[in-house]
Amino acid sequence: MILINGQPATTLSVADRGLQYGDGLFETIPFRHGKLEYLDAHIERLLRGCSRLQIDFTDLALLQHELVTLCAQTAQDAVIKIMITRGSGGRGYKPPLDALPQRIIASHPLPDYPTHYSEGVTVQLCSIRLSSNPLLAGIKHLNRLEQVLARNEWSTDVIAEGLMLDYQDRLVEGTMSNLFLVKDEHLLTPNLNESGIEGIMRQRVIELASVLNIPTEITTLNMDDLYQADEVFLTNSLINIWPVTALSGTNKTWSHGPITHRLQKALSTTDNL
Repeated sequence: MILINGQPATTLSVADRGLQYGDGLFETIPFRHGKLEYLDAHIERLLRGCSRLQIDFTDLALLQHELVTLCAQTAQDAVIKIMITRGSGGRGYKPPLDALPQRIIASHPLPDYPTHYSEGVTVQLCSIRLSSNPLLAGIKHLNRLEQVLARNEWSTDVIAEGLMLDYQDRLVEGTMSNLFLVKDEHLLTPNLNESGIEGIMRQRVIELASVLNIPTEITTLNMDDLYQADEVFLTNSLINIWPVTALSGTNKTWSHGPITHRLQKALSTTDNL
């Protein structure tokens, strides 16, 4: 089911700037056991993105009402995707002064990932690099061509995810996930000040690590750090935590280690919605 500005619909104006220029934002929220997981955190990031892109979105109450409406008609666990575009405008980059932001909410089936992914996955290193853009870093804007091209680099189910570097050879994230390393019982995750998405599950893992007294550092990481790590894992709101156990095209492997296990257990047993 799809709601556009609160009404069931499947079409959008071809003049919409989300289509024309990727001028907008999105959020992907798991709907499990009748609840939207981490809804407040997703809404906060969405509003932060609107502020960053100077989209005058003031219909939060309507959006929340529409989420309730959509979820009430969603019988099974699902993925709820929210998109906010700047609205329609003529040709040219300059946003029209009278543009009205568009609200698009859609329900999709949950991805059917293999259950064994929670025990370990194989990743590959993508050749596509992430550009540096501090203005857009962290938020979930609609311009995702780098991830689209990177995800197109493999088609086998043996590889679960691809890791992405920037043009300074720094590790940033996966195509759809955030990256964590464990070294000497310290948790490390890349600084996302210049590129990448500040994932909701990334933040939740950082919070859990603090509760569990696991030292955590947000820092610059490179391939040497990856190779020297004791454990590696990926996060996002849909997959939660996937341990990385192999890097495709190399002999490098990692164990599904104790820190990753602790965080997985804490995530599954804590009321974290």
